Amino acid sequence: MTKTQAVEIYIQLLGDEEGTLRPTQGAPVGKDLYRVLPIPNYDIADEEWEFTPGTTVRCEARTYRNQGYLLAVEKVG
Repeated sequence: MTKTQAVEIYIQLLGDEEGTLRPTQGAPVGKDLYRVLPIPNYDIADEEWEFTPGTTVRCEARTYRNQGYLLAVEKVG
């Protein structure tokens, strides 16, 4: 059995008027589905993520300045 590599996904920060996205890691669990992993210095008192670590989310491919990224858009389950 091989270990699936985590991939970079982005989570919207709540309470931020600028629409800031926080990069983190997601463990693939199915087609377009990822389990949100925390960054090493994750602190819920410092930042409020739209989807907290441990949550399974559906991600959509997005593009910004000709760079692709995965954005978490929906909680699953």
